[in-house]
Amino acid sequence: MRTIVLLALCTLMLVLGAPARADELRPGYLELSQQTRSDWKLVWKAPILGSLAVRAEPLLPDFCELHLQTPRVSGAAVVATGTVICTRSLDGATVGLRGMEPGSTDALLRVAPLGRPVQTQQLTPDRSTYIISAVPDGWQVARTYFKIGVEHILAGYDHLLFVLALVLLLQRGWPVVKAATAFTVAHSITLVGTTLGLFGLPQAPVEASIALSIVFLAVEIVKAREGERRLSERLPWLVAFVFGLLHGFAFAGALREIGLPETDVPMALLTFNLGVEAGQLLIIAGSSAVLAVMRHRVPQALRPAVQIAAYAIGVTASFWFIDRVLA
Repeated sequence: MRTIVLLALCTLMLVLGAPARADELRPGYLELSQQTRSDWKLVWKAPILGSLAVRAEPLLPDFCELHLQTPRVSGAAVVATGTVICTRSLDGATVGLRGMEPGSTDALLRVAPLGRPVQTQQLTPDRSTYIISAVPDGWQVARTYFKIGVEHILAGYDHLLFVLALVLLLQRGWPVVKAATAFTVAHSITLVGTTLGLFGLPQAPVEASIALSIVFLAVEIVKAREGERRLSERLPWLVAFVFGLLHGFAFAGALREIGLPETDVPMALLTFNLGVEAGQLLIIAGSSAVLAVMRHRVPQALRPAVQIAAYAIGVTASFWFIDRVLA
């Protein structure tokens, strides 16, 4: 029991030290769109927080000349647009970012040649350049946005804690599956609808409401009693669906910050959402496996461990809620 308490306290300290905003995965965005045989349009967007906006800059071949306009602030990012004039084809040329430091935010590169498939690549400090293909792989957009979706759910601490809280509340197979399915359907609706401009909500109240949704689940876990089924246990799919709608607005906000390829929106949306689901399934599988092991090996420790985890989740989410309301 003492070991469980110590582990829970360490986890709480680590989580409280994490960023308080939802959807922290907001990489930079570099786009090259071909206008004529020699002219390209360049868009460079970097989040204000972090080193990308200060240190990094577009990297182009020597035979290309960049004319960049004065950068402007748009939302939480610095945006610069310009034109690029190249004396020959970019096929086989290296493009990317110069000055990406270790630990800096990733950036999404999008290259759109005239009359050919779009090429995308996630740029990291270890791999900050990309060689443009003469015959690109048509699945590049799918792979890139799927990976971003997986990373988003695993690095979006509030989404992660919400799914984890669902597993801790329900614990067993079929109820978890139904709740996870309802959560998936709900956030898919608001993700697609918001991204396509059909409806939307301001990001700040959405993020605060998401923190409250986690607090609600933490309270339900703590108050759960044998033989007394609370609302979240009687209708877990309904609770997950309602809160899933909120999380979908947050997913859409993050995807808007990342940027969508203009000609590949359906593929990017589909694969991003599939990536989110893959990350969600990893969380459910991992946490369910831990609970199953405890249930069979140390059943007497299961209830105290779940309670401690619920308090840790609730305190963390309460801190996030206060921080987001006061921000």
